[in-house]
Amino acid sequence: MKMSHKRSNSGRAIRATRSAGIVLALQLLTGVSLVSVISLGIDTMPAQAASSTEVTNPLLLDKGSWKDLSGDIIGDVSPGDAKGIIRLDAPYRAHDAATVPIQLRQPSPTAPIITTATLIIDENPAPVAAVMAFGPAMHPLDIEVRVRVNLYSNVRLVAETGQGPVMTGRFVKASGGCSAPATKNPELALSTMGQIRAKHFDSKIAQSNQRREAQIMIRHPNYSGLQRDQITQLFIAAHFVDHIEVRQGDDLLFTVDGGISLSENPVIRFAYTDNGSTDLTIRAEDTEGNSWEQSIAKDPAS
Repeated sequence: MKMSHKRSNSGRAIRATRSAGIVLALQLLTGVSLVSVISLGIDTMPAQAASSTEVTNPLLLDKGSWKDLSGDIIGDVSPGDAKGIIRLDAPYRAHDAATVPIQLRQPSPTAPIITTATLIIDENPAPVAAVMAFGPAMHPLDIEVRVRVNLYSNVRLVAETGQGPVMTGRFVKASGGCSAPATKNPELALSTMGQIRAKHFDSKIAQSNQRREAQIMIRHPNYSGLQRDQITQLFIAAHFVDHIEVRQGDDLLFTVDGGISLSENPVIRFAYTDNGSTDLTIRAEDTEGNSWEQSIAKDPAS
């Protein structure tokens, strides 16, 4: 593992809105009860973003803060309907507001290529949860991230295609995710910070140009600035991963520029087309200027 203190220029738009959002949230959330958070790790089975038995949860277009937010986030753009292009799945009622699975999936390889996408949680203190960019091997998109949801909210994706932007999303019932206490004591969380794990969910593939599925996890407390120290009851300063980059060989798979809405110990599960290289290289940077990089074999020796 390599560690350096070089900062990326990525994610500046997120950082610009983050400070104002945190200040407002500190004023609004003082005294709000905290909810428990389940610890994260590398799963052996996929997280279920939505169940067929759940109540349908489309975007509630006539409610929420989007009308006031949209100009600052996407300007004067009017995104088209994402039906047939990409789908966002999320639980109607989240089991844990601090780690809500959000899955983005395209229906087929013939769907338009998506180069960038912005994940937005309307009612969070900092609504832009992540800005993502994708390399060619990610098409068609099938990626899942885990986020914090602070209030009942629309969770939406604005995706950029060659034909222009499109938007989709779901309404999620969850609360308290951004202020939920960290699962570990601060000393332990900081001592393991920057550890990176990866797992493939398929058998060994002997040739390139086949689809594979993998999951990465980055150990980091991802303090949102809204959590309290459980002993002193003082707010813990914001400190979180704000840039993740994943490559296979020299080829970019994706980047994620995140804000306070990414869950503790960020987990990303994704499908990609194998290019024949032997390793995945994962790089992460946080708001304190720390960076970590690790190359992990796609097919580790048994």
